[in-house]
Amino acid sequence: MLRALYTSATGMKAQELLIDNTANNLANVNTTGFKRSHVDFADLLYTTLEQPGTEVASGQISPTGMQIGSGVRAAATTKIFTPGSFEQTNNTLDVAIEGDGFFKVTLPSGEARYTRDGAFRIDGDGRLVTTDGYLLDSAVTIQDGISLSKLSIGADGTVTGVLAGTPDATVNLGQIQLARFLNPAGLSNEGGNLYAATAASGQEVLGTPGENGLGIIRQGFLEGSNVEVVTELISLISAQRAYEVNSRAIRAGDEMLSVSADIVR
Repeated sequence: MLRALYTSATGMKAQELLIDNTANNLANVNTTGFKRSHVDFADLLYTTLEQPGTEVASGQISPTGMQIGSGVRAAATTKIFTPGSFEQTNNTLDVAIEGDGFFKVTLPSGEARYTRDGAFRIDGDGRLVTTDGYLLDSAVTIQDGISLSKLSIGADGTVTGVLAGTPDATVNLGQIQLARFLNPAGLSNEGGNLYAATAASGQEVLGTPGENGLGIIRQGFLEGSNVEVVTELISLISAQRAYEVNSRAIRAGDEMLSVSADIVR
């Protein structure tokens, strides 16, 4: 009976984690470039009372055996990198990735991070930075005198502009590159719409947008989250009901132990 109590307890703990993950997905439904997380579960060790395929008392071979499980555990959380919906902003510095890839940014410490959030701004030196001020790791500098209203970012990441007073003269300002990973689900979530490379993700592969499997750049758009509210609400309801059922199993086990204690008395 105690085994049942502990087994149900693992179920309640697992559903708590699922609810926490679902709540985080829903909280980020409007976060630019956010990718929803999925919780993977695995069953725990089994107590084998009779191994399948062994000879039983009747001399026959047991077709199924008898194994009693001991509950469930959360095995992993996996980021789902399906594309989010595009929102047109008409801001010349807003860009979205249509397809695979990440923007590479550099932290003040010099460490590299990666993001799908293309809401860029210009710092005092004319460099493209994120909304948190992290430098876009591409050789792009907006020169003084460039009209931002006429700034153009091509599908291949090429950034061009027009100097004030010379409307027919186009100036090449650099090119935005993208990074891709063999296993993007292995990236570490750092918060702030940033990811860090790990041994599981593999090394970054930098390239030109539109080449070697990388997506293309869309200027004037931002990629929304890929969270589907209806799906998350269904997951939330399912987790709540599973939690309730597990709590009832614990209550039933407690009542049975109480009855057994009364018999002893």
